[in-house]
Amino acid sequence: MFEPFTLPFMQRALVGGVLVGLITSYYGPFVVQRRMAFLGSGLGHAAFGGIALGLLLGLNPLWVAVVFTVAAALGIVWVRDRTHLASDTAIGIFFAVSMALGIVFLSLNEGFTGDAFTYLFGSILAIAWQDVWAAAAVAALTALSAPLWGRWAYATFDPMLARADRISVLRDDYLLSASIAVAVVVSIKVVGIILVAAFLVLPSAAARLRSRTFSGMCRLSMALGAASVVLGLLVSYHADLPSGPAIVLVQAALFAALFLARGKQA
Repeated sequence: MFEPFTLPFMQRALVGGVLVGLITSYYGPFVVQRRMAFLGSGLGHAAFGGIALGLLLGLNPLWVAVVFTVAAALGIVWVRDRTHLASDTAIGIFFAVSMALGIVFLSLNEGFTGDAFTYLFGSILAIAWQDVWAAAAVAALTALSAPLWGRWAYATFDPMLARADRISVLRDDYLLSASIAVAVVVSIKVVGIILVAAFLVLPSAAARLRSRTFSGMCRLSMALGAASVVLGLLVSYHADLPSGPAIVLVQAALFAALFLARGKQA
């Protein structure tokens, strides 16, 4: 059953995919609990603008996308804080502007622009070891952010009380949004812009159905995120299906299973 993982390209896909699954599932509970499920899709499309700009300038598209997406994430927090607009409204503004800029950048590029569209769907089986090392570096940075987890969790449930306890909620929101932006960009090479939001939302939503504490939700989310990559790769190999969508469908199946199990216990 596990013989596909003897193949070098499957080994790269496994390691890179599990790392991405762990990273996105670590941040996912914050996105779900704050009711910002649209954020993953919004930042993914913001990354498209950065990718198109990188291709126009002849630079590494993902490096430019990191800068572009982090700037969009910080802009979302800034607009929400300064205008008191709802988060989904601020996300929608940057979603639309980033996509428009991406299309403009592609129209200005006289060279081959097909590479930009490969990022829409991703290709986990085509990732190189340098992509795996990039995911490992982001995973290391995520681990270093662990001391902030308690502050982020506190502000997630009661931002007013967190401010009363002299926690800099706005600064922490900027840090969290920037971290999620980097996680989104590193995920794009694996699953693509269109499906990246699923990695943030589905494992965390499934974990929320079975968890009594937020820390338990985070742990279960990460376990489901990693497991879905392994199972999704096996399903895609044996059923001859695209790997990224297969992983997302496995995540949806896990959510459905936990949802039905919850219903039977009610």
